[in-house]
Amino acid sequence: MQVFHIRYRNTQGTLMRILNAVSRRGLDLPSVQAQAAERDHSVSLVLEVNPRQMGQLYREWYSIVDVTDVRSSAALREQGEGGPTWTGPHPPAAESANGQSARALLA
Repeated sequence: MQVFHIRYRNTQGTLMRILNAVSRRGLDLPSVQAQAAERDHSVSLVLEVNPRQMGQLYREWYSIVDVTDVRSSAALREQGEGGPTWTGPHPPAAESANGQSARALLA
């Protein structure tokens, strides 16, 4: 598994062109996370690729005008392992850990 970190200028269609390069090759996208990062935006993709596909993706992503940087690294763990697990119910966001509501604490 490889994690690709791509920085791009947020213009119309840039994120779709980045994702289209992956879907055209029939690769699974187990994880996609896009967010604003300073002036630009970034997207992180987790993909299972061979070296040839990796080279093709790098070339295609760098050919997109608004892509400014592409980096990759090995995934630290398999998807679904070691992540947060939610086993029980959670209190509402307005409630504190000891069960008091936020309004009661302010009174």
